[in-house]
Amino acid sequence: MHVDRRKFFASVGGAAAVAAMGHEDRAEALEHYMTDRLDRRVGLAETAQASAELRVPRGTGNLYRPTAGGFEPMPDKPTLVDFFERRFAPARHVLQSANRAVETGQPERTVFACLLHDVTQNLIKADHGYWGAQLFAPYVDERVAWGIKYHQALRFYPDDAVGYEYPDMYNRIFGEDYEPDEYIRKDYEFARNHRHYMEARLITVNDQYAFDENQRRIGIEEFTDVIGRQFKQPREGLGYDNSPVAHMWRSIIDPNRPL
Repeated sequence: MHVDRRKFFASVGGAAAVAAMGHEDRAEALEHYMTDRLDRRVGLAETAQASAELRVPRGTGNLYRPTAGGFEPMPDKPTLVDFFERRFAPARHVLQSANRAVETGQPERTVFACLLHDVTQNLIKADHGYWGAQLFAPYVDERVAWGIKYHQALRFYPDDAVGYEYPDMYNRIFGEDYEPDEYIRKDYEFARNHRHYMEARLITVNDQYAFDENQRRIGIEEFTDVIGRQFKQPREGLGYDNSPVAHMWRSIIDPNRPL
């Protein structure tokens, strides 16, 4: 996907606003911009499109934006597929990423991690890997949550052994002197020597190349069997199972709830 540097800067308030951001904030804003642009270019609903064009404070995502028609009601016992269809949608980037993992012969666990790795970017831009790992941790293999968390740091660091290069887009948009924030560097160094390193690395391998405006439409229904095997769906429904993150799911169900 080609990104116009001027349009991206304008979308976050101009060059001065970009200069005031930390390095990680810049990368998060860029990836969020690319994801939104992919969704709009391939065909977002008019109401969601209007909402996506509203200026919002840096660090927020669609969860905190006003909508023209409100949020679609969720079932009494919502499943992960319900969230994909009614809160994460259209989620084209992660669907493309998971599809790429299938095409490159990755194990099902990696396909599933690719499916989940960036869905929180549709909700909030900052530290999407950390948010996603916490949101999914009670319901997935610990390696999936670990991979989602640390892919955020690993995306800045090449690994020739698996063919992962530093994203050229970061050089083109931010310049070649761009460096990740200190906490990102420390997390990379930790992850690089961890036994689960490849869980996160394989997400990055199938991530940066997944912004394809011309790819066929991929639906969540293509991954329902994978979800059924990899996700521990609570009987009570997400948000109502008294897990440590139930409140996060309830917030996504109804962000406008006054009490």
